[in-house]
Amino acid sequence: MSDSPQSAPENDAPTDDSAVDGAEAAAVSDDAPALRSGNEAIEQAAARAEETGGKNLPVIGEVPLPDDTANLRLGPELNPALLGLLPLVGVWEGDGEGHDPITGDDYPFGQQIIISHDGGPYLIWQSRSWKLDADGECTGPDLRENGFWRITDDDTIELLVSHAEGSIELYYGRPLNQTSWNLTTDVTLKTQSGAHTGAAKRLYGLVPDGDLAYVEERIDNDGDLTPRLSAKLKRVIG
Repeated sequence: MSDSPQSAPENDAPTDDSAVDGAEAAAVSDDAPALRSGNEAIEQAAARAEETGGKNLPVIGEVPLPDDTANLRLGPELNPALLGLLPLVGVWEGDGEGHDPITGDDYPFGQQIIISHDGGPYLIWQSRSWKLDADGECTGPDLRENGFWRITDDDTIELLVSHAEGSIELYYGRPLNQTSWNLTTDVTLKTQSGAHTGAAKRLYGLVPDGDLAYVEERIDNDGDLTPRLSAKLKRVIG
């Protein structure tokens, strides 16, 4: 494995991804206190619970440990250390827009993100996406990643992500308010056969309708921070 530590620059870069406005709407504004944003999200989650609140991840086999749960109403209690990440727990599905750094082409994709816990001081992260054609039909797999979210006593977020394309990334960040989180890579590691990866920035947020929106910008081969992924996903479990 070849090590390639990289840090994303602090400057912001423009992006035309469709989820930018949604993700930024979840961030703190001068006239919108964070508390109000959190209360609204809780109220909307309660309204959706009639459809999604009874669903959970399937249980596979039997182990002498709590089962992973993507539903805060079922399974083990959420570890108190994770309260700053609580709104993320669930299964999210929807569509997004990607930018291929190799070809330079933009493309639509579908995505499922599973954010679960087992009572430990971490969230379990699983994301998979698939490319779509002009009619919205799947044309094959796209990106896949697994990892863990952690948050410290001083609200520092740690996100460790492993990519099926042959790389591992460590992100650090902080909550912007109760329903949005900003992250920047500190280190990236690429396997010998892995695809090129550059430093990245990610912004996640629950938008007013309760969906999860995010934007990812990534350093390209020319050293520029450019749009890579954006999506808006609906909660289907939790």
